[in-house]
Amino acid sequence: MNFELDDEQRALQDSLTRLMAERYGFEQRRAHAASEGGQDPQTWQHLAELGVTALAVPSAHGGFDGGARALLPVMQALGGALCLEPLLPQVLAATVLRLGADEALCAERLPALADGSARMAWAHDEIAGRHAPCWIETRATRRGGAWVLDGAKAHVLGAGSAGHVIVSARIDGSADSPAGRALFLVDAGAPGLQWRTYRLVDDTPAAELRLVAVPARPLAEPADGDAGGRAIDGAVAMGIALACADMLGAAETANRLAVDYLHTRKQFGRAIGENQALRHRVAEMRVDLEMARSMAMAAAVAVDLPEGDESSLDLHRAKLCVGRHAREVAHGAIQLHGGIGMTEEYAVGHCLRRIHVMDQLFGDSGAHTARLATALAA
Repeated sequence: MNFELDDEQRALQDSLTRLMAERYGFEQRRAHAASEGGQDPQTWQHLAELGVTALAVPSAHGGFDGGARALLPVMQALGGALCLEPLLPQVLAATVLRLGADEALCAERLPALADGSARMAWAHDEIAGRHAPCWIETRATRRGGAWVLDGAKAHVLGAGSAGHVIVSARIDGSADSPAGRALFLVDAGAPGLQWRTYRLVDDTPAAELRLVAVPARPLAEPADGDAGGRAIDGAVAMGIALACADMLGAAETANRLAVDYLHTRKQFGRAIGENQALRHRVAEMRVDLEMARSMAMAAAVAVDLPEGDESSLDLHRAKLCVGRHAREVAHGAIQLHGGIGMTEEYAVGHCLRRIHVMDQLFGDSGAHTARLATALAA
């Protein structure tokens, strides 16, 4: 696949790599993770100044009209640094607004997302659904001329720092029906909204939401279920592509740490990297890494240049392959380090944690294998 970065993308990637090296070295990351919010406001400000927060926002609202291909090197760099800043939920919120909100709401909310002054979270997953993309039990009802939401959402990324959250809810139909889905904007301090914050296994801040008669503003006409469904599906597709790019970055870091270790660790007077068996293992990891890279590119292209059902299949293939191959790279890197690779104080184990979290988001490898099998058997 011919996938070359242009000069602007290359300059942004270089700037972002330098920023991560300055502010997100492994010990700095551990300090950010141990802080109350689990993130670094100054790093977020730097990301906004670089224009990263504006990439997915339309130019009419202060952004750069960037799609998944523009975001691929960005997420790759953030994944490589194991960055904890909530860019992923911010991009998903911008994507949902772009695809599913009326013009007035876009004009009201997107400029603040573009300059990074406002943060939003995206609440779609529910415990009972477990990787089912259409599963929504949260209900939206009209009471006294206003919309209210009742239900629960899980694994809401970036919730602790968000001023608003975009919530998917159902206005009719069964929990797994693709029809009857709608999107609503909820103030983070709205009455009836309860948060339970926690950390994922890679230290990413997340939350569970409980909604009891929470007042909500529809992004567009809720009765237009097709519009809400398209926006949700578009956000999930974007999320798959970005998760693939993030896993690729984490796998690259794991591979680099392993190669560096083999060149510096010595036994019996020579570097262990001279051992032929270990060199073969590194070669296998390199193959896995290149497979992950190719499929992450395929996912980005499938989002930006959709071609009907084939694009959906490409996304299933990409999430399956990147998750599998990135995990193999991380496992290999840990094994090449030996016991030190399992310690909390060494970065390579955290790469595997990051890959595990990203593999679980938007459907894990097993879920996409099942969807791919169902689609190909039809």
